[in-house]
Amino acid sequence: MQRPARLQATISRMKNPASIIRARLKALFDAIANENIKTSFLEAIPFWLAALLTGLIAVAYTRIFNYAEGLLHKAMAWDHWIIFLFAPLFFLLAWLIVTFFSPNARGSGIPQVMAAIDLSATKYQKSLSRLLSVRIIIAKIISSALMVLGGGAVGREGPTIQISGSIFRLVNKIIPSSWPRISQKSFILTGAAAGLAAAFNTPLGGVVFAIEELAKIHISYFRTALFTSVIIAGLAAQGFLGPYLYLGYPDVQRLNPTIYFAVALVAIAAGLAGSGMSRVILKIMRWKRNFNTIKSILFIVTAGLLVAGFATFFNSDILGSGKDLMVSVLFTPAKHLGWQSMFARIFGPIVAFTVGGAGGIFAPSLAAGAAIGSFFSGLLGFFGANANILVLSGMVGFLTGVTRTPFTSAILVLEMTDRHSVIFHLMLAALVSNLASLIVEKHSLYEQLKEVYIDDVKEATVDFNKTE
Repeated sequence: MQRPARLQATISRMKNPASIIRARLKALFDAIANENIKTSFLEAIPFWLAALLTGLIAVAYTRIFNYAEGLLHKAMAWDHWIIFLFAPLFFLLAWLIVTFFSPNARGSGIPQVMAAIDLSATKYQKSLSRLLSVRIIIAKIISSALMVLGGGAVGREGPTIQISGSIFRLVNKIIPSSWPRISQKSFILTGAAAGLAAAFNTPLGGVVFAIEELAKIHISYFRTALFTSVIIAGLAAQGFLGPYLYLGYPDVQRLNPTIYFAVALVAIAAGLAGSGMSRVILKIMRWKRNFNTIKSILFIVTAGLLVAGFATFFNSDILGSGKDLMVSVLFTPAKHLGWQSMFARIFGPIVAFTVGGAGGIFAPSLAAGAAIGSFFSGLLGFFGANANILVLSGMVGFLTGVTRTPFTSAILVLEMTDRHSVIFHLMLAALVSNLASLIVEKHSLYEQLKEVYIDDVKEATVDFNKTE
């Protein structure tokens, strides 16, 4: 009896393994040739290129920023009075670069990215170069380095996000017209996430930040690009800086069962302080908005002398990004800071952020929270690991008070320290501080500054159209 042709072919393939392999390879090639897969691959390439550039530029920026901060410490070790020259001089130079080269490079950079995302699908999308551009990247790096060289309490993390958003937007602009098109909003949002991941070495934090703070569209449309871009940017940064943790591995073992109550107390204090600091910053910025050049210069020089005098005669913790303070309270026996350090770390960002130069508030907020946690650990009599968890809770609480992104704050601190055993402590701190912050201010600092940048772009666009 003759077998059916299909059955005979199947039996023949079973007897010949080579034919099975050839058949499977053919099926694989056919799948690759599928038009949908081709399109997805082509769409991903620009994201990967932008992510790689972000990682490389983030590394260069990190080294420039750290060198500037280290140079300040060396100069003050040589002569501590030199801060009276450095602070006003470099604050003024930082302001001049931003004012006359790229005005929207001032401040953190996160509100500018948020504004760009909101405007990217509107009639103002052609004006996004005012918020994200090569000029922004150059001004951001130089101005923030000058600010920290002058002792300003600023960080590089927020600026890295604006730099990354600028890189992704530029790559999006040079995509050939024959290439599959991707929305500008998706590009900018992914760039922001990749920038945060590269700055802090926190890939999960970058993804959560994109979802919690930035996303106004359904993330499923570009989740693969988002995840791969965050990974590529982070790996590129790690390739040069090594697989580092932003803060290291603090001891959080054998915690007191009652520590949860102390965590909640610290979170309330930190949330109120973070929200209060943001409110003061906004009030000063509104007051300064109509300053002319002479008044602005007088304000900047006064701010520089104020920082110098504070550091010299009261407390030097006001200077710099505050990372040294975080490392000190987490990894040395000096767990308990006085109220002076706590006040210095809150007062410092208020002065530095209102000068008008570039510089972020992420790291200074973490440092302020660490100082609050350290102060309360001494007040409540906690030492060792119990003091460390209060420091970490203060960091989460203060950052939440400023940004109103509790999940991002908790995940960032978790990834910075690799202390997964205290995730519930950090989440509790984030939740409590977020609720406490509402007492002072309903909206985050970034959300309110975003509206300022949106209005600026709209006004500039209207003025430009009138002159045509």
